[in-house]
Amino acid sequence: MRLSIWKKYGFGWVTGMLFLITLAGHWVTGWFVYVDDQQAHAQPVEIRSFALQLSRDTLENWQSEFLQLVWQVAGLTYLLYVGSPQSKEEDDRLEDKLDAILRSVDPANAERLIRALDEKYPGRYTGGI
Repeated sequence: MRLSIWKKYGFGWVTGMLFLITLAGHWVTGWFVYVDDQQAHAQPVEIRSFALQLSRDTLENWQSEFLQLVWQVAGLTYLLYVGSPQSKEEDDRLEDKLDAILRSVDPANAERLIRALDEKYPGRYTGGI
């Protein structure tokens, strides 16, 4: 079964639409605030001045929110992918627990099964209790 582009990338489409709607809302409400502020100070309303001001505000929001989130998600994903010490600690702990369970459930065959698994998945953790 072949998915349509709308279903295949549904999350991306919804995220893109939410982004565009909120960006448009930010700029529309920003326009009204800008006009009120200019009128309160008896200054002329200029599109160029508005666009520069809103662009600066938008980029500040992106820098503080979006880039921070991207770093957290992408950075942590990368560190887990390359196998940072932090990501391996949990794997080592889990491996030791599973080895202990195998040894308690089937003491006679546990070591053979553990060796077979280590051979099947080379390069994995080969520690033990």
